[in-house]
Amino acid sequence: MATTRKLKLFNDPIYGFIRIPSNRLFDLISHPYFQRLRRISQMGMSYLVFPGAHHTRFHHALGSMHLMHQAIEVLRYKKVEITEKEADGLLCAILLHDIGHGPFSHAMEHSLVDGISHEELSLRFMQHLNEEFEGELSCAIEIFKGTYPKKFLNQLVSSQLDMDRLDYLKRDSFYTGVAEGNINAERLITMLNVVDGSLVIEEKGIYSVEKFLMARRFMYWQVYLHKTGIVAEQLLIRVLRRARELSAAGIDLPGSEALKYFLVNRVSRETFNKDMLQRFSSLDDVDVLSALKAWQHHSDFVLSELSKMILNRELLKVKVKDKPIGDKKMARMREDLTEDLGLNAGEADYFIFSGTIENRAYNHEKENINILMGNSRTVDVARASDHLNLDALSKIVTKHYICYPKKGVS
Repeated sequence: MATTRKLKLFNDPIYGFIRIPSNRLFDLISHPYFQRLRRISQMGMSYLVFPGAHHTRFHHALGSMHLMHQAIEVLRYKKVEITEKEADGLLCAILLHDIGHGPFSHAMEHSLVDGISHEELSLRFMQHLNEEFEGELSCAIEIFKGTYPKKFLNQLVSSQLDMDRLDYLKRDSFYTGVAEGNINAERLITMLNVVDGSLVIEEKGIYSVEKFLMARRFMYWQVYLHKTGIVAEQLLIRVLRRARELSAAGIDLPGSEALKYFLVNRVSRETFNKDMLQRFSSLDDVDVLSALKAWQHHSDFVLSELSKMILNRELLKVKVKDKPIGDKKMARMREDLTEDLGLNAGEADYFIFSGTIENRAYNHEKENINILMGNSRTVDVARASDHLNLDALSKIVTKHYICYPKKGVS
């Protein structure tokens, strides 16, 4: 009797058909931990600015794995040794690199679990999966941690020019409709090579690297650090903070079991255990949105107002300046608000606050993007390029913002 072998494919709007190279990768994608990423938005609250930005971490992880598969093939073609075990480790590491993200991705990074980054949570998920998969993810974990002996393998997963960045710039540009952020990921991957164990870009690819860095700078100012997106994320952080405050005072708030657990219990790096990891794995955007829908009717003024602002997109006013906002001005605005609405100073802080944002497209102090020149020398891209702006891209640009009610709160 004839048997049919079904190709495991995903149809992606960016790359077309994405093939799943192995059964193990398909099993990881099928795991509930990974399926949760379908319910975690890639760009947090950015859909309030760019209506199309509803894509998920699931999309991004598959796209990054697809690019990694291409990079492995290109490097092997150029006689760079990557064993089957290493190739599998690379694909598993990049597939799972964002599995630790919580609801709305970066927007709530430290709102539910204190002091643990999404990278550390990703590592804990990978270690737990490694037990389930009987040690088959050990190589992937080494690469993810950046401790694998072959440096270029670690760089493919995390560096100034990794598969993660190549996918999210191209993908976020597509879904936001911001064409200036689009990059030629395929061209960059085709130009990859390895010299002295480190990843380099061949000289012919220098203009593609310039375009990549310029696109990254543009996407940060225009999209990731868009002032409306910032105020929406800050409101989300603050509504969770208020919910925690009320929960600590013994007020029982409506919400899913998983969300209520993290509101009531202070979870930190030191106390985080397998039970908490399991609880965290059942949290996604749906928990937060359903809570906001319930909280908008709560008797607590701060909780209900913040929830309504997010749900109805009636956000605070936000101004971005080159200089820090003066303490006297902030104090005067808080005073006015407390008088107008009868709030105390602590409650006014939920509606009037300031902060800073930073943009640095190329951090050569951390790690270089090296260009392999025709004479076999490697040179940092900022030195190899005739583009005067590349030096400027390596400087940190800091701006300051202030958020406040438009005309008092409704």
